Amino acid sequence: MTEHALPTIDDVRAAAERIRPHVHRTPVFTSRLLDERVGTSVYAKAENHQKIGAFKARGALNAVLSLDDASRAAGIATHSSGNHAQAVAYAAALVDVPATIVMPDHAPSVKVEAVRALGASIVTCRQDQRERILADVVSRSGATVVHPYDDPSVVAGQGTATLELLEEVTDLDVVVTPIGGGGLLTGATLVAADAGLQTIGAEPSIVDDAHRSLRDGVRHPPTGAISVGDGLLTGTHLLAIAADRGVPISDLSDIVRLPQVLLNVPVSRKPPLEELPRVAAVLAEANRRLDQRGRVLLRYSGTERLARVMIEGEDADELEALAESIAEAIRVELS
Repeated sequence: MTEHALPTIDDVRAAAERIRPHVHRTPVFTSRLLDERVGTSVYAKAENHQKIGAFKARGALNAVLSLDDASRAAGIATHSSGNHAQAVAYAAALVDVPATIVMPDHAPSVKVEAVRALGASIVTCRQDQRERILADVVSRSGATVVHPYDDPSVVAGQGTATLELLEEVTDLDVVVTPIGGGGLLTGATLVAADAGLQTIGAEPSIVDDAHRSLRDGVRHPPTGAISVGDGLLTGTHLLAIAADRGVPISDLSDIVRLPQVLLNVPVSRKPPLEELPRVAAVLAEANRRLDQRGRVLLRYSGTERLARVMIEGEDADELEALAESIAEAIRVELS
């Protein structure tokens, strides 16, 4: 495959053979209660039982195992705050190649330690600096980038989950797949289409960037909203859209991301926002100043006792000032 070429069903089948010794064939579960509620038979492919706890191991392994000796010697690199980071670290350890993972400074400590335990080197940075820092790492080391989703080998690897599902359950009518960056959905679509099945991508309605991107033919950025489906909060990226609409990658590659600032503020507790009039007032003022030109997200992490302020907009200097004012309000009331 050439760079950015979409994989085929044959690539998925080859990936399945390539990674078979190193992944679990995950179980398929059913639920009588779920079947009754939706009025049909539902089969759930339990990828949470996969190596590193997620389907991401499939794509990372296929990408790394597909590298030639020279590429392996130079090492691999990626950016991720969670499962893909662990998957790349796992794949690198398996074939004994150096790996560097660029992780945002708000990444959960348990995931950072898991990546480190697998032997990968970690470079931390602000969320909005990940692409630039990764480019610096690659420029210095010559490492090969294993992208979380915009990579044909990764997509082919993710497709092996659906390949296994259809081998086990032979009378499906439709495959429903969550969509975050789009790698899993794209891989599932390749396999389902070959079997004559429809594929549906599922995402929380409050983070519907994929739905709007496919509807409009351009890649919309993440909404910045909070959802319990935290793995789906990343924006939909190019490969999935191109696969679904037949749009060449180059037609989508010039979309510009808005500047973004992310700050972590240590806190001693996390009461409801309505109990924090100073913080609520500062948030309201930040949104007023942005006036549809950006968005503000405030999220608490109880396990790490952090308040995370993420603000996105058009003016980077203005974002820094707004984020600092929010952080200061949080420090006054909660630190």
